[in-house]
Amino acid sequence: MSKVCQYYFAAHSPWAYLGHERLVAIAQKHGVQIELKPCDLSKVFGVSGGLPLAKRAPQRQAYRLLELARWSEYLGMPLKPQPQFFPVSPELANKMIVAARLAHGTDAALQLAGAIMRGLWAEDRNIGDEATLVQIAGGCGLDGKALVKSSETASVQAEYDRNTDDANAASVFGSPWYVLDGENFWGQDRLDFLERAMTK
Repeated sequence: MSKVCQYYFAAHSPWAYLGHERLVAIAQKHGVQIELKPCDLSKVFGVSGGLPLAKRAPQRQAYRLLELARWSEYLGMPLKPQPQFFPVSPELANKMIVAARLAHGTDAALQLAGAIMRGLWAEDRNIGDEATLVQIAGGCGLDGKALVKSSETASVQAEYDRNTDDANAASVFGSPWYVLDGENFWGQDRLDFLERAMTK
């Protein structure tokens, strides 16, 4: 039986964007299934004591920009540390990813999640805008309008709420967050440790 990695994230997280493709690659390499769990980070912060970016101390905000630039260069991934459409609500994007998983499976949802995050952090696209999200989904071969409609259903809301509750139960306090065999890994900079755990 293959291992399962729970992947908690929010679609507006630059750190999730930086780690997303590498997570998918190492999971495929080691035959690990990804359990995709987009969640409401504001509710996670409410439990864990985290602060939204605008409420963080200036020195923390400044260092975050420095680290984003460093990681972008190191990984060779395009990233705009201060994109045009940020801050932005990730609510619809997160729910569309949930809807994609329910309708089309994990691989399709992972592809959509990557495209949405790339849209925000590399392409200056507004992921809080329904029409933009429909276009991004279309680029992944998905019916974006259908996903928007599905995102408003009780079943998608229930899974989204459950993901958030699961995140709090797992002591999540940031995005991305990975759980493998009950062990927590916070941040894309812990992917090396996650990969080692996949081989045990």
